[in-house]
Amino acid sequence: MTDASNQERHSSTGSSNEKVLILTPVKNASAHLDRYFECLAQLDYPRELISLGLLEGDSRDGTYEKLQALLPSLRQRYARVMLWKKDYGLQTPAGLRRWSPVFQIPRRQILARVRNHLLFRSLADEAWVLWLDVDVIEYPSSLLRTLIATEREIVHPHCVQTYGGPTFDLNAWCDQGRVHMDDLRGGADLVRLDTVGGTVLLVRADLHRDGLIFPPFLYGRAHPAVRRPGPWGEGNSGEIETEGFGLMAADMGYRCWGMPNLEVLHSK
Repeated sequence: MTDASNQERHSSTGSSNEKVLILTPVKNASAHLDRYFECLAQLDYPRELISLGLLEGDSRDGTYEKLQALLPSLRQRYARVMLWKKDYGLQTPAGLRRWSPVFQIPRRQILARVRNHLLFRSLADEAWVLWLDVDVIEYPSSLLRTLIATEREIVHPHCVQTYGGPTFDLNAWCDQGRVHMDDLRGGADLVRLDTVGGTVLLVRADLHRDGLIFPPFLYGRAHPAVRRPGPWGEGNSGEIETEGFGLMAADMGYRCWGMPNLEVLHSK
């Protein structure tokens, strides 16, 4: 695959009469907002069935103010558009990158709380929730229809930074973290996963209503799918945020699915 148009081979009619809530946490995202809304506008799904929920927190680049200015035009295009602000005080410590191992548990705890807060404040009568990161910069216009048409309750595409390149969202895995989406590319279009990533993730809304959340704590210490040894250090077994979501879904009787051949592009 070389470009987004090649992803259209996965296109399906899908359902076009179910309401969808698109949820996006944002922080220091001012540079990504224009492209984010351009991509949303290209979706071939009825706009009157799409609602948007955004939660901004801890930004230092005017993200919230830019979103406020966009609200009037957005509310003319979509069914509901909600903007919330909640600061958690999360800033990357000096000398560390955001993916530094020592910073991962506190960072992922806050990310989980952000997702849950946004979900609980935004969800109304929608049938589906699409979690969409603000820095996903390219996907086929049929993405939403294609994901819904799988008839799976939890499903997401393959997030990469270069088409055909390595998996970007390494939170989606199986076999105790040894197998990621790029290991499954070229095979079945729909594969079972133990955990999911959150860059682009479709969830049947009733699962959230029934209690499926993003754990802001290490979840599933005894779960057979949990990584062993874990990545969090001695005495810290279990999974958190989107990986914890996958384990919790399994404990509730639901399965997670990925589409390794349907690629979406994340910014570099």
